[in-house]
Amino acid sequence: MAGVGEHFAPASTRLASLLSNHHHHHRHVPRRNPQEPEMSKINQPGTQIKLTNVSIVRLKKGGKRFEIACYKNKVQEWRTGVETNLDDVLQIANVFINVSKGEVAKANDLQKAFGKSDVDEIVKEILKKGEVQINEKERDHDLSALRREIATLVAEKCEDPSTHSPYPVGMIEKAMTEVGFSVKPDKTAKSQVSACIKQLQSDSTLPIQRSRMRVRVSMPTADGKRLKEKVTEGAEKVEQDEMGETDWEVVMLIDPGQFRVINDLLQKECKGRGRIETLSMTAHATA
Repeated sequence: MAGVGEHFAPASTRLASLLSNHHHHHRHVPRRNPQEPEMSKINQPGTQIKLTNVSIVRLKKGGKRFEIACYKNKVQEWRTGVETNLDDVLQIANVFINVSKGEVAKANDLQKAFGKSDVDEIVKEILKKGEVQINEKERDHDLSALRREIATLVAEKCEDPSTHSPYPVGMIEKAMTEVGFSVKPDKTAKSQVSACIKQLQSDSTLPIQRSRMRVRVSMPTADGKRLKEKVTEGAEKVEQDEMGETDWEVVMLIDPGQFRVINDLLQKECKGRGRIETLSMTAHATA
């Protein structure tokens, strides 16, 4: 590997070709022609490198920031041990102060910050501890995908109260925009669904309610007398309730999330004697 202090020549064209050439697996670091004047930057003044298919990993150390240019997806593969060849991870065999401007880190800065001069070892430390930089376009794309996922889950769980039909995902997304629902990039889509539904119900012009599930729960009468209150407390409406001599059977409307609660209760309390079955998924109360 070439030393840290060496630079590319000619400047911007060399770096641009290295960045765009994704098929080379070996790191080529062209040596500077001794006749050429030494430059403190890889790029010519006013030239900015267009980065494509690159992941920049940044580590702040010793009051300075250091960056390396890697192939997309390879950083994660390196961290999980899938990829072990540094040549296949790095796009350019150098440590930078700023990759996009082509500013290479000086050897004495690296020595001061990392306490070593071996570039491979420094690169490995940056790969291990650094943060992968996500550009604005990628961040917007990720947020947009997360927003779509939340809208899809909301559409699955909710319906139009008057027709009891589900809404298209696009309509849910429009309603989310209308109420200014803020997507949290560090949280999963699933964990944001309840807050989204509540906000749509309170602030949106879109009439919306959670879908209701019609279920039948049955168990021996002795268990029924003991568990009736617990089984029915989460119901929106009890439609049938028959306590017979041998069995208790109840048909009720519940929020789909209650299904698991009741099922867990039956498993714990009835030891296989009770059961719950779904009669319909999108159900509305009958008169």
